[in-house]
Amino acid sequence: MAQRQCQPLRLEIRPEEVVRQRSSLLPLYKVILFNDDYNDMLHVVAALLETVNTLTMQEATHIMLTAHLNGNAIVIVCPHELAEYYQERLLGYALTVTIEPE
Repeated sequence: MAQRQCQPLRLEIRPEEVVRQRSSLLPLYKVILFNDDYNDMLHVVAALLETVNTLTMQEATHIMLTAHLNGNAIVIVCPHELAEYYQERLLGYALTVTIEPE
């Protein structure tokens, strides 16, 4: 009697399926920075760099300038709990920040 060899099970997971499943489990929120008349530009850039450690100086400057020129700018899009964390940190720097669903 010949023995059968078991073939390993190969699952193919498409990246867009992973993103869809992740988004349904962890809905994304936008962290929105608003322009104000109280904080200078260097303070805003420094606060962004200290709070969101994945931002570069160029990205933080772009976010600050966008908020300055347009009234608001999206800082980051991330899961709700992380968005709340970033919001609290930025509020600690006396910046005006909200979060909203994407």
